Amino acid sequence: MHWPGWTLSSHLLQPIALSIPQSISINRHYMVLFVYQSSGSNIQFLIVVVTCEHSLINIMDKIYYALAFILSLSLKGVVCSRDKQWGGGRKIMRSGDNDSDLVTNLPGQPHVDFMHYAGYVTVNETNGRALFYWFYEAITKPEEKPLVLWLNGGPGCSSVGYGATQEIGPFLVDNDGKGLKFNNFSWNKEANMLFLESPVGVGFSYSNTTSEYANLGDDFTANDAYTFLHNWFLKFPSYRTRTFYIAGESYAGKYVPELAELIQDRNKDPSLHIDLKGILLGNPETSDAEDWTGLVDYAWSHAVISDETYKAIKISCEFNSSDPWSNKNCTQGVDEVLKQYNQIDIYSLYTSVCFASTARSNDQPMQMVMKRSSKMMPRIMGGYDPCLDDYATTFYNRPDVQKALHASDGHNLRNWSICNDDIFKGWAQQRSSVIPIYRKLISAGLRIWVYSGDTDGRVPVLSTRYSLSILSLPITKPWRPWYHEKEVSGWYQEYEGLTFATFRGAGHAVPCFKPSNSLAFFTSFLLGESPPSTK
Repeated sequence: MHWPGWTLSSHLLQPIALSIPQSISINRHYMVLFVYQSSGSNIQFLIVVVTCEHSLINIMDKIYYALAFILSLSLKGVVCSRDKQWGGGRKIMRSGDNDSDLVTNLPGQPHVDFMHYAGYVTVNETNGRALFYWFYEAITKPEEKPLVLWLNGGPGCSSVGYGATQEIGPFLVDNDGKGLKFNNFSWNKEANMLFLESPVGVGFSYSNTTSEYANLGDDFTANDAYTFLHNWFLKFPSYRTRTFYIAGESYAGKYVPELAELIQDRNKDPSLHIDLKGILLGNPETSDAEDWTGLVDYAWSHAVISDETYKAIKISCEFNSSDPWSNKNCTQGVDEVLKQYNQIDIYSLYTSVCFASTARSNDQPMQMVMKRSSKMMPRIMGGYDPCLDDYATTFYNRPDVQKALHASDGHNLRNWSICNDDIFKGWAQQRSSVIPIYRKLISAGLRIWVYSGDTDGRVPVLSTRYSLSILSLPITKPWRPWYHEKEVSGWYQEYEGLTFATFRGAGHAVPCFKPSNSLAFFTSFLLGESPPSTK
């Protein structure tokens, strides 16, 4: 027996005194109070019932019946469907402090016992700038588990479309774009997971001041994400002091450390403190010169390009220069690399491409976006299920889905895309390397784990190794395999302040390829324990 929004619990105590109920009318609603005293103690319990009935007389029978039912329980307690009680007499914590964002009627959603919320958080009222989020409570004991923010990259790609519903969220978009299926390896088994579409212009996030889209860059994105967090905590104050981590992949290899640095700097003001403990990065863009060098070396070592192309690039390309594309021979060599990758999935060398997409044809199986005005890495659409991007686009443009997620009213729809090419092409500012930020975060004592799927050609394992080698960190635990379900899952090495690991046989979005392994690795990260090194 329960009342919406309230939790009543009972203990194994026999009542010896029960007061006559006292009622108070507030705004034509009734609050009925009972005093319950336990046998053998002086402790009194106040039992509160709130009813929407407008007549107290009409509900007294129901109240007495409910009270008798409550007192007859053997201490399982009564738990409202919107709250969780985990036994042991712990205080009940409401995880959702903004019920207007509670998702209740998401089409095709499997039944679950945890709450999830979606909607907008305003980050600039003057310009009408708002970021869209989707937040999933941990499946069990959410009040005891950390909060993890997940970011995807691009720049310009959706953390909802990729991270939440292709990789690590509890609901994965089905292969017909019409529904969702439950992810048995969702990361909200171990943490409360928050997915953010950032910056504005990505997914459902928007600005009413269109001129802002021309100013998007790394610093703009970090500042808006920081403002988002503080405003999100106003919606969910119970998470304000929670242990916090940031995770992400690809171009979020820039986003994540940049946001972490901003949090560290502003934590000097106690009123702005966020309990950031660490960052987790998958196949991350880290240092432009090393990323490009690794991309070329990996393509050659995996027989994607010829010896001649490789030699031409090695002779003519200076990726450390301010404008490597001014050398014609270098540009031609890199064009040849991308031309060959255009025939397969650069994100996963050994899986198929999607020919069913309306955005592609048999002559152009991959869609490449390249920016020649900087050293920014190219973006080429692809993934483990090569058509998943299309399924996600179909799903998130459904009126009933947008309404359920509070993204629109279901009539005036928002045009959702998994990546915004205009943002990528117009990216106004970026840091060429976040290695200096790594050094700063390591000095601050943050936990930093970096992992690489070893069949990714986009930000290959070589790029990450080249970038991390710049740090020249002392090794604390030498290179060795790590295991999952008695199989070698990859290899790892620990340094002072950083752990680097590989995933054997995984592409760019590692959890798509190795969902169970990824969850086990994530659990080790949260615990601060080395990945399992024995079978």
